[in-house]
Amino acid sequence: MPLESDSSGRTYVVHPNGQKSHYILDSFVDPWKPSSSSSSSSSSSSHQTILIQHGFGRHAEFWYHWVPILSRRYRVIRRDLRGHGYSSYPKPGTDADDDDDDDEEEEYRYDVDTIVGEMVDTLDQLGVEKVHFLGESTGGMLGEILAAKYPERLSSLTVCSAPTHLPPSALALFAFGHTDWPTACRVLGSRGWAEALARIPGTIPIDADPDYLPWYLDQIDVSHGEGLAGYAEFLSTLDARPFLDKIKVPTLILAPSQSVATKVEEQRWLQEQIDGAKLEVIEGPGHEIYVTVAEKCQAVFLDFLDKLG
Repeated sequence: MPLESDSSGRTYVVHPNGQKSHYILDSFVDPWKPSSSSSSSSSSSSHQTILIQHGFGRHAEFWYHWVPILSRRYRVIRRDLRGHGYSSYPKPGTDADDDDDDDEEEEYRYDVDTIVGEMVDTLDQLGVEKVHFLGESTGGMLGEILAAKYPERLSSLTVCSAPTHLPPSALALFAFGHTDWPTACRVLGSRGWAEALARIPGTIPIDADPDYLPWYLDQIDVSHGEGLAGYAEFLSTLDARPFLDKIKVPTLILAPSQSVATKVEEQRWLQEQIDGAKLEVIEGPGHEIYVTVAEKCQAVFLDFLDKLG
């Protein structure tokens, strides 16, 4: 399937199932150096590619402040998940169990094989053989599964504030008094859901800059409530735990010290499940440490990549 761009200059991968994944590719690596898609084990770090995958409700633009430091040495791909940001989402009534042959849209199944398969297809269409995967929160859960199922596509795995699954208490929290989490996304809309989340301490990083929350909410509002609802249904049953002992790629865990979504003890347990995993507890407020203590996270991440050789 072809790559596409729109009138705004946004770029997309069109998957065989008809869905589109928006991505941003940045590279300020010296142009005379070999391509970052090189699979040679002797390539230096400047030849390689980093794939950044955001957590729930967020999208590629939330990682803008990581691009300057990473893209000078790496090719950096930021990708919007299904139903997030500028990526498309399947409309209600078009799942793979619908036998109506008159559906105009491609039938879609929200499952691990589909979601992870779209990540692999993105790399295929961009001509990238291997990446250093950096996944935040539930994006890290996908990275864990990707590393287990497609180890040949990863040079390394880094997860930041990533749970291994969402327990009933988290699902109830995200429902904000509604029947369930997806219903809350549909009723409140993406912005309303994020506003409800912002009222819970230790979630959205609102203390560092008073102007951050309005920007954050505007960015969340880019996603449609139905797009988030479909993805919330998928996440509600996603469980990376069965995949952890199959991860053999070098792994870094950036563990938040004060997250309401995942405790340090849970992050240490995660480290124990992955052979050779390195864990770094990042002291800082809230769940989204990639924002609140970005420089610390970046320094640990780059040091980890440097030591891979």
